[in-house]
Amino acid sequence: MEMTLRWYGSKSDSVTLQQIRQIPGVTGIITTLYETAPGDLWKREDIHVLKEEVEASGLHISGIESVNIHDSIKIGSPDRDQYIDNYIKTLEHLGEEDIHLVCYNFMPVFDWTRTELARVRPDGSTVLAYSQKTIDSIDPMKMFDSISGDSNGFVLPGWEPERMARIKELFELYKDVDDEKLFANLKYFLEAIMPVCDKYDINMAIHPDDPAWSVFGLPRIIINLPNLQRMMSMVDNPHNGVTFCSGSYGTNPDNDLPGMIRALKGRIHFAHVRNLQHNFPGDFEESAHLSSDGSFDMYEIMKALYDIDFTGPIRPDHGRMIWGEVAMPGYGLYDRALGATYLNGLWEAIVKGEARHGIK
Repeated sequence: MEMTLRWYGSKSDSVTLQQIRQIPGVTGIITTLYETAPGDLWKREDIHVLKEEVEASGLHISGIESVNIHDSIKIGSPDRDQYIDNYIKTLEHLGEEDIHLVCYNFMPVFDWTRTELARVRPDGSTVLAYSQKTIDSIDPMKMFDSISGDSNGFVLPGWEPERMARIKELFELYKDVDDEKLFANLKYFLEAIMPVCDKYDINMAIHPDDPAWSVFGLPRIIINLPNLQRMMSMVDNPHNGVTFCSGSYGTNPDNDLPGMIRALKGRIHFAHVRNLQHNFPGDFEESAHLSSDGSFDMYEIMKALYDIDFTGPIRPDHGRMIWGEVAMPGYGLYDRALGATYLNGLWEAIVKGEARHGIK
C-alpha cells in the first residue's frame, strides 16, 4: 500500500505540501481542483499545473478526490448526457496526465453529514459528530447555518454556500428519486464512462454514503456489502470499484468492516482508514485513529487489507483538532500526521509478523 494525505490545494488548505512531505512514510497526495464546480470540464492544463506543483514538493498525485458528479446525473435529468460528456473528457485529461484513480460519491444533495464540527472529547480535542436526534428535529438549512458557523472560516466540501442556497430546489428535484432510481442512474453513468476508464486504466472508486443510512428522507445506496456487490455486478468491470472508508461504513455497527474488506478483494482501489466512537444508536463522534480511542479494531482493518494484497493508496481520514490548530474541520495537519504514522506502524508490524512466521 502507499500512504497518502488529502490536500485541497494551496488556495483552500491550511496545510502545505512541505508540511505533508515531512510526515514519515507519506509519499502521495490525494487532491482535486477544489474551485471547479460539479459538472464542469477539467482542463488538462489546470491538471498539469496542479501535478507540477505537487511534484515540485517531492510528492506525487496518487489520485483525485473528487471529480464531483452533477446532480443532473444523479437525478437522471434530460440534460445529464452533457455533464457525462464533460466527465468523460475530464477522465481523458486525467489519464493523459498519468493519473489513474478517481474517488467519487453518488450522494444526493449533501456530501457527508454531521451535526457538530467541534464536539469536545474528554482530552479537550474537538471532533466531528452526528446525532440522529438533531437531524430529526432540525431543518436542513438551519443545520447548514449552524455547521458553517463552526467551519473555522473554511468552505466545507459538499456544503458550499452557493449549493446550500439551492437546498429547497435540490430537495424538490430529488423528490421522485428513490433507491431504485438512484441505482439505475448510477448504472447509466458507469456504463457511459467505463470505455474511457478502460482506455486510460482509470480506477473509479465510489465512496460510501456518510452516514450509511437515509438522511432527511433522501435515498442512500452505497451503505453496505450487498449494495456494493449489486453496484459492481450491474457494471462488472474491474475499473468499477470501491473506496473503502472505515469511518463511513462503520457508522452502522452492523457493517463488519474486516469482513467487507475480504469480500471486496480486487475491487478496493482506495482506502480511508479512521476510527470513531459509537455512543448509542444514531449518535457517534469521531476519534483519534488508535483502536482504544474508538469503537473499531484498527489492527483487524489493516490486517484485512494486507490479507487481500491491497497495494493501492490509503490515507488517514478525519483528524481531531489538537494543539491549538485552526484548520478545515477534520483536515488539520497534526492529528492526520499522527494517524498516518500509526497506520504505517500497524502495517509494518503486520508485514514483519507475517514474514517471521513464514506467511507470504
